[in-house]
Amino acid sequence: MTDRAERADRAERADRTERADRTERAGRTQSDRVRHDRPLWGPTTGTGPRPEPRPLSAGAAVEFQGVSRWYGNVVAVNDISFVLASGVTGLLGPNGAGKSTILHLLAGLLRPSDGVVAIRGGPAWRNPAIYREIGLVPERESVHPFLSGYEFALLNARLQALPRPEEAARRAIETVGLTDARDRPVATYSKGMRQRVKIAGALVHEPAILLLDEPFNGMDPRQRLQMMELFAQMAAEGRVILFSSHILEEVERLAQNVLVIVSGRLAAAGDFREIRRLMTDRPHTFTIRSSDDRRLAAALVGHPSVFGVELTDGRLAVRTSDYAGFARALPAIARSGGLSILELLPTDEDLESVFGYLVRR
Repeated sequence: MTDRAERADRAERADRTERADRTERAGRTQSDRVRHDRPLWGPTTGTGPRPEPRPLSAGAAVEFQGVSRWYGNVVAVNDISFVLASGVTGLLGPNGAGKSTILHLLAGLLRPSDGVVAIRGGPAWRNPAIYREIGLVPERESVHPFLSGYEFALLNARLQALPRPEEAARRAIETVGLTDARDRPVATYSKGMRQRVKIAGALVHEPAILLLDEPFNGMDPRQRLQMMELFAQMAAEGRVILFSSHILEEVERLAQNVLVIVSGRLAAAGDFREIRRLMTDRPHTFTIRSSDDRRLAAALVGHPSVFGVELTDGRLAVRTSDYAGFARALPAIARSGGLSILELLPTDEDLESVFGYLVRR
């Protein structure tokens, strides 16, 4: 290649580099504009002055401020805000509601498309310091099968640069009740045991914040009860525990507060008893098969707990807004009319129906 050709080639490469740098700077500027200037609350359109982001809550361990996360045209999390302090909070919702996305945002594994995700007042995204504060138990398998349970805990202890990793690993394995199986390869563990060893890896550095994605999957009743007692004890010691579940009974037994997520939206939040009241007072539909559906329908239609009856396809459908009142009244009404109840089925008792109602309230 001649000197002239070499100089032309160098000039062309320099020009391409300069253009790429300009594009990257422009992209960063636009990204910063979207990230910082877009309001955290209310609509993002309009020509008026944009509101300033709200200050983070003082003393909050975990905070979402107007957080959204989307993948192209798919919105996984839609303008969610909440604050967590010490205690156990249940992240409740049907499969696909956005629970795992919320946990991954909190763990700094995903960047919010909009809003602020804060751990101890600092950003979760690209902030390695938060990993001293949090422990994450993902739903997916994240354990090398050739490692023993102890080796997995030890690996996590060394990644955290703990001063005595062997002692920390032993303590974590003991905490989750895997001492007898500590030297077995994880490949030989049951599903419940693999869940517990993942919890051991998350606890090895004694984090103040524990994020758990469907932690009780695969556990037998005894293991589930032991883990619930462990999390309740940790919460009593002042730790923040956020766990996801699509099973109402798990959340009812363990959580003091609940975040109900439906289709990426926060449908309800607060004390679990209040959330439970909203669920049990919602309209219910039951399908009944009796010895005489027509006579039973006539008897039920006059009861104050019933606001609709319908005879269709050989079944009696009854709509009520008072679950408890209807449950008490039905046996007495059937007895007084000399009728037998052959079948009673709720038709809208699945979790998604319950949460869908909360969204529409």
